[in-house]
Amino acid sequence: MASPATPPTHNLVLEGKKRWVALVFLALAVAMIILDATVVNVAIPTMVTDLGLTTNDAEWINAAYSLTFASLLIFFGRLGDRFGRKLLLNIGVITFVLASTLVAASDSSMTLITARALQGVGGAMILPASLSVINSVFVGKSRAVAFAVWGGTIGGMAALGPLVGGYLTTYASWHWAFLINVPIGIVVIIGVIAIVPETRDMYARKGFDLPGTLLVTLGLVGIVFAVIEGQRYGWLAPTAEFAVGGWIWPLDLVSVVLVAGVLGVLALVIMVIVEKRRIAADKVVILDLRLFRIRSFGAGNGVALVVSLGEFGLLFAIPLFLQATRGYSAMQTGFILLALALGSFAASGAGAPLSQRLGPVRVLQIGMVLEVIGIVGLGIIISDTITGWGMAPWLFVYGMGVGFATAQLTGVILSEVPIAESGQASAVQSTSRQVGAAIGTALIGTTLLIALGSTAGHLEDRGIPTAQAEQVSNAVANSAGQAIVGLATEPNGDELVAGASDGFVTAIKSVSIVAGIFVFLGLLLSFLLPRNAGRIESEGYAPSRE
Repeated sequence: MASPATPPTHNLVLEGKKRWVALVFLALAVAMIILDATVVNVAIPTMVTDLGLTTNDAEWINAAYSLTFASLLIFFGRLGDRFGRKLLLNIGVITFVLASTLVAASDSSMTLITARALQGVGGAMILPASLSVINSVFVGKSRAVAFAVWGGTIGGMAALGPLVGGYLTTYASWHWAFLINVPIGIVVIIGVIAIVPETRDMYARKGFDLPGTLLVTLGLVGIVFAVIEGQRYGWLAPTAEFAVGGWIWPLDLVSVVLVAGVLGVLALVIMVIVEKRRIAADKVVILDLRLFRIRSFGAGNGVALVVSLGEFGLLFAIPLFLQATRGYSAMQTGFILLALALGSFAASGAGAPLSQRLGPVRVLQIGMVLEVIGIVGLGIIISDTITGWGMAPWLFVYGMGVGFATAQLTGVILSEVPIAESGQASAVQSTSRQVGAAIGTALIGTTLLIALGSTAGHLEDRGIPTAQAEQVSNAVANSAGQAIVGLATEPNGDELVAGASDGFVTAIKSVSIVAGIFVFLGLLLSFLLPRNAGRIESEGYAPSRE
């Protein structure tokens, strides 16, 4: 490793109740960024109307955040190792709170999108810093409990976000969907300053890996941009005009997405070559590639990437289905997804004792089995007459699976990583999840769009003329199903709504198959993990390796 074996870290470990109080503030910091990421999806329609945003502006509300967040995780993870994770966490929370305030005060698309990009910068500091502090402060059995709480927070907040967003948008305003971060952030900052100890790599050398930093950041920006914008601008040839300010993409035969993706992959390949040479020359690196020699770390990140393809894609599709075919409001959709949050929180409570009995890898695998069962169950029972109560049991099972899998996988990935390297290691696993989520959402979105093409056939089966059926089918596909509700006012409205809903049901079943396949592949990959990875029988020192 880049640093010597980490000595006993008694000075880093909080004793007694203090560490659990610290965990509350660390989990609250993570809850803030996960909540924000899900709340914004509910608030976007209102923001578009209030600020007069274009479709392109609306897409960049999320894209700007995702680009800065995913691309800067590794950079800030390494920065935390060197200069202090507590320091980076506080800077991240302050940045996130200020950016949230700027979002709420925005009166133009440019200010709004810039503020969202700054939120991504803050989030990229918070996530790896909070996780690496947990990895440094907690040891033995208590670490398993801490990871369970951390993982349960992510899964629970991802499901709870739409409910909070729906409530704030409906009964207050979209501004409060972002201003809610201000009081949360203030509480986190006070708690972190008062309770959380500072941890860093005590053997970090002076110097900065500028080539590695630029290459890994540019590589991730290119890949994440291509994944997010491929459907809009075309994967190979341009399908829509790409413009930034007054500059317009000049090539007619090659899409900006293809160029960005190729350059992104090329940058990461060059980064690997550069980092290997810097390691051989005993120079400072942004990412110690020798971490991937640790089987639990290398295989675990592979599992995280693949599982995220299915997990996050499904969370994207279900709210669309409920609002399009059942006519549910954002609040009603949030209440239904509450079952998923409850399952995740239940798993966070049961995960630690279960992992002590069976081992984290087995609990991880149980979690992914539960996810597959939940996805398959939803795929089977889904219909245009399904109620929230009908979906709730399967969402609860799925949520339990997410809760088990997220917490245990995080613990397994970091189980053999030296504390000195925990910042960059935490950032890598977070990056794996974020890239997987971005790719998964894009794939699920493409699957949904293609599958909605079957809507014309369902409409024709109900006696709708072919020309009208194709027109309605295109409208449903282009709106991700949101045009269905408006069909009720058209001539033959009942038949149009019924046929379009049938098409959406078919599409959701296709989405369930794709999501289930990815989670199942993640389950198969998990058998590459060391059987006893992350299994700690008693309290002791944090792992260290040469």
